[in-house]
Amino acid sequence: MALNLGKRLIERLQTNPDTSYTAREIALWVFENFPDECAEKKAASTGDYIKTDGDLVQQLVAEISGSRPRWQKQHPQLKTTEGRPRRYYWTEKNASEEVDSAEDLHPALLNPAPPTLDTATPKPETKLSEYDLYPRLAAYLKIEHTVVSCRIDEKRSSNKSGTGANEWLHPDLVGLEDLSCDWTRELRDCVGVLAERRARLWSFEVKLLINRSNVRKSYFQAVSNSSWAHFGYLVAGTVEGDDTMKELRMLAATHGIGVIQLDSETPTESQILIPARERPEIDWDMCNRLTEENTDFVSYIERVKHFHQTGKLNDLEWPLSASF
Repeated sequence: MALNLGKRLIERLQTNPDTSYTAREIALWVFENFPDECAEKKAASTGDYIKTDGDLVQQLVAEISGSRPRWQKQHPQLKTTEGRPRRYYWTEKNASEEVDSAEDLHPALLNPAPPTLDTATPKPETKLSEYDLYPRLAAYLKIEHTVVSCRIDEKRSSNKSGTGANEWLHPDLVGLEDLSCDWTRELRDCVGVLAERRARLWSFEVKLLINRSNVRKSYFQAVSNSSWAHFGYLVAGTVEGDDTMKELRMLAATHGIGVIQLDSETPTESQILIPARERPEIDWDMCNRLTEENTDFVSYIERVKHFHQTGKLNDLEWPLSASF
């Protein structure tokens, strides 16, 4: 019996709805569960390009990736994430329901686990809240970009202007990148005397899921609360769909906010899907608005000031980044 790869993929995903798999994971499952069909495919190959079982699995991976657009037209419930590796899943939810499902968690009911960089032992899949993503993002920023970061909690704002006045005002995380970390002491001292810039400020808006339903709302929220910094980013645990990425690229070309896909299991495998456009100068008026409203942002500005005065970063001042 000839192998119907599309049928097998749909069977696998329908049996485990809302659970995502890479093309390689699906290919390995097909190879292990349908040995006769796979053996027939291997024997029928022409050109002598499938010589081993490994070659066959790699061919299945290539066919899954190549057939994806056609299968998705036939089955709208077949969804894929962006970034690498792309993940495939089946859901009966529409785009808006997917966002609601992802965000339908109360932080008080959760026990956030610290991020781990150890991939040797598989971890059971758990449903994360947006709050769980913050330390994972901090790990990625510290290790991959030498950016230390801290949380901005909107609950610490005064809200003195009334309900709704501070909507889309607060970023979720803010960071500082030490441009002088690899400089010699003599150069750091020289730049300090000249009062030249030795740090860049970053700002982040974090979402569990970005898809066609919330892409524009999420992006403009990041524009509103992160455009004051040298680099502003919209960060997502999952970005779903080609159309979503097209919209993000179009918006980024106009507004300059970048996009990061965060790997919650292995933070160092996170990716900048769209680089942010650097702002040459900080919008200090916007920073002033934030310091007037939020005590966390006041603390952040004090840490930035301390760094510029001393040229040193104190890990105790950056608790999200201290353990990395």
